[in-house]
Amino acid sequence: MQNFQGSIGRTIQDSKPHWPDPIAAPASAPNVVFVVFDDVGFSDFGCYGSEINTPTLDALAGNGLRYSNFHTTGLCSATRASLLTGRNHHRVGMGTLADWDLGFPASRGRVSLNAATLPEILRPLGWNTFAIGKWHLTPMVETTGAGPYTDWPLARGFDRFYGFFDGETNHWKPELTYDNHRIPVPDTDEYHLTADLVDRSIEFVRDQKSVLPEKPFFLNLAFGACHAPHHAPASFIEPYLDVFADGYDATRERRLARQIELGIVPEGTELTPRHPSVKPWSELDADRRLTFTHLQAAYAGMLEHADAELGRLVAYLASIDQLDNTLIFAISDNGASQEGSPLGTVNALRIGNGIRDSVQNNLDHLDQIGSEYLNNNYPLGWAMAGNTPLKRFKQNVHGGGVRDPLIVHWPTGLSDEGAIRRQFCHAVDVTPTVLDLLGIELPDAVNGHDQMPLDGSSLAPTLAAAEADQRRDPQLFELFGHRALWHDGWKAVAWHQAGTPFDDDQWELYHLDGDFSEFDDLASEQPDKLSELVDRWWVEAADVGVLPLDDRQFNQRWVLSAKSPVTNRTEHRYWPGQAHLPTDAAPDIRDRSYRIDADVVLTNNIEQGVLVAHGDRACGYALFLLDGYLVHDYNAAGDHTVVRSAQPVPPGAHILSYRFTRTGSHRGIGELLVNDEVVGEAEIEATLPLILSFEGLDIGADEMVAVSPDYESPFAFSGRLTEVRYRLATDQGAEAESARQQGEIHKQ
Repeated sequence: MQNFQGSIGRTIQDSKPHWPDPIAAPASAPNVVFVVFDDVGFSDFGCYGSEINTPTLDALAGNGLRYSNFHTTGLCSATRASLLTGRNHHRVGMGTLADWDLGFPASRGRVSLNAATLPEILRPLGWNTFAIGKWHLTPMVETTGAGPYTDWPLARGFDRFYGFFDGETNHWKPELTYDNHRIPVPDTDEYHLTADLVDRSIEFVRDQKSVLPEKPFFLNLAFGACHAPHHAPASFIEPYLDVFADGYDATRERRLARQIELGIVPEGTELTPRHPSVKPWSELDADRRLTFTHLQAAYAGMLEHADAELGRLVAYLASIDQLDNTLIFAISDNGASQEGSPLGTVNALRIGNGIRDSVQNNLDHLDQIGSEYLNNNYPLGWAMAGNTPLKRFKQNVHGGGVRDPLIVHWPTGLSDEGAIRRQFCHAVDVTPTVLDLLGIELPDAVNGHDQMPLDGSSLAPTLAAAEADQRRDPQLFELFGHRALWHDGWKAVAWHQAGTPFDDDQWELYHLDGDFSEFDDLASEQPDKLSELVDRWWVEAADVGVLPLDDRQFNQRWVLSAKSPVTNRTEHRYWPGQAHLPTDAAPDIRDRSYRIDADVVLTNNIEQGVLVAHGDRACGYALFLLDGYLVHDYNAAGDHTVVRSAQPVPPGAHILSYRFTRTGSHRGIGELLVNDEVVGEAEIEATLPLILSFEGLDIGADEMVAVSPDYESPFAFSGRLTEVRYRLATDQGAEAESARQQGEIHKQ
C-alpha cells in the first residue's frame, strides 16, 4: 500500500482507486552507448594516425569530438570498473583483474555494492539497460550454473546480457552467456563473435524501440576485439600483409607524422626510444619479418572487421531515427598489449606456461593465423607501434599503457564537429559526464547500499568549448607496483621491477603539457616538483585503497580468502547436457594424479565421440572414442601425447577411464582403462604447469574448438553416456598447488 493515494472502504462503491504514474525518463532524454575496444593502442584508430581502415570510427570522430588526453587504468577489468562506476578501480575493489581476491578491500575481484554502476542508476529512472560482449567483472569461478549471480550483469543494473565473462575468448567459437545462462555457439555459417555482438545489440534495441520508441536505452557494447587471439576473416587480414611489410619502425614514424598532421599530437612531439626488448626491423631475418607481418596483419584485420560491424549498428540507429539523439563514447580499455612477447606467437598458451616458443613454430602455422585453431598475438614491436608515440604497454602506467583514444558522438548535443579536445580526462570521468548531461544526481543509496562519492569529473564543459577549464583533482595510477600521478599537467611515473624494493624504483618526471610522449625526463632538473608529486601519490594511494603495494605478477597472485567450494573439491560428478564450465570451475588436474571415469553403453563397436574435453587446439585434454577405439589426447600447448586402446571397445555397458599417475614434477604416466583393465598407456614427459586452457570443460561433446586434431567439434558421443566422475589425488606438486591457491593466473 506504499504510495497509494486513493482510499479503501469496505466496498468498491465507497473506495477510490489510484494509479501511480509510470516511471519514465525525461522527454527526449538521449540514449547512451559505450563502445569499448580491447587492447587497442593510442594510434590504432585511423583518426588517431593509423593505416588501419576504420571508416566508422573516423566518421564518428568527424561528426563528433576526439580526445587526445584521455586515460584509462592500463588493464581491462580495472578500466571497466572505473568506466561503469565513475570511481577509482582500487576504491571499488578492482585493483587489477576480476580473477583474484587478494584479501584486501582494493583487490576483491568484484565491484563494491557501494559503487553503483551507471545502469543501476539509470534503470530505475526509465532507461532500458543492455550489456553486450566482454564483462570480466565477475570472479570466473562464480560464472557457472551454480552462481552466485550477485556479480553477473543482470544483478548489476542490466536488463539484458549477451556476451562472455572472461578476459578473452575464441572469436570463432566463443564461450557465451545469454542473460543468466550459458549457451552454445550459434550454428551459423561463417560465425564470428563481433558480428554476433552487433546482431544482439540491434536485436535488443529493436525489441525495445518497437514498443516504446520514446524510452531511452543504455548500451554497453564491449567488443572482444582486439584482445588476442586476433581472429578475423581472411579477406580482412590479407590486404595488411603489404601495408605492414616495411615494419614497425617505419610504421611508428609514419603514424607520428600523421598524428601531427591531424592535430592529435602537437608539432614537435618526439617519438620515444625503441623499447629495449624490440630489435630494429632492419636487423630482423626474413623469417621474423614474415611472421611478424602476418601477426600484425591479423590484428589490423580484426580491428577493421570490428569497425565494419560497428558500422552496422550505427547505420541501424540512423535507420530508426535514433542516432542523432544517441550519446556515444568509443574508447579502448588500455594500451596495446605486451603479452605477445618479443617474438609474437601463434599459441599464447606456450608463453603463459613458460614453454619456449620459436619462429619456426610461427612459420609452421602461418596459413592458419587468424583462424579458430590458433591463439595468436603480435610481437612487442607492433604493440610499440600501436602505442605511437608513447612508451611501454598495457599493464604499465606510462603513456603506452594508460593513454587511449576517446571519441564522443552526439549530433543533438555537440556543435564543434570534428574538433579535438586536449583536456586531461580519465575513464572515471565518463559516468559523471553522463549523469551531468542527463541532469541526474548520484543517489545517496542504491539498492539499499550507501554510495561512495564519485572520483571522476564531468566532461560536459569540454563538449561545448575547446578551451573549457577542466578543473580536476590529481589522478593516481597503479598496477602491479607500477605507479604514477598526474596533476596540473605534470606526471610522475615509476616502472617497477617485480621482486625488488619499491624504494629502489627510479621515478621519472614529465611536463605533459609540453611533452606529449613522455620523452624528456625532468626528474634531475626539477627534484622538488618530483618530490611533491611522489608525496602526493602516497596520499592519494592511501585515500583510494591502493595500499599495501603488491608487485606479485600473474603467476604469483595469491588468493588469501577461503577457497571456493567449487575448486576445493577432490571429487566431481558431471552429467551429459550440463552447461559448459569455465576453466576456473573445472577440476584442477595440474601436476597431480587423477582419474576420470565415464559410464557408457555402446550399441556397436564403432561408437565414437567425446566423453569429456577441456580446452581447445591451443592446449587441454580430451577423452573420446574414435571408430570404436578409446583415445586420450593430452595437448601440452601444441605438443600432443596420444594414448589409444589396442582394440575397439566392444558393445555393452562399460566404465571407460583415464588414469594419470604423477611420477615427478609435471610428468607422469597416462593409462586408458576399460572396466579397470589397462588397454593403453604412455609417458607424458611434460604437463602444463600453470594454464590448463582459456577454454573450459564440456561433457559428452567438445562444443567449441577441438582439443585434438583427430576430430572436429562438437564430435558428440554417439553412444549413451550417463555420468563422468573425476577423482583428484592429494599429491599435487608445489607449483600447481601454489597456482591453484593463487587462482587462475592467466587472465588479461
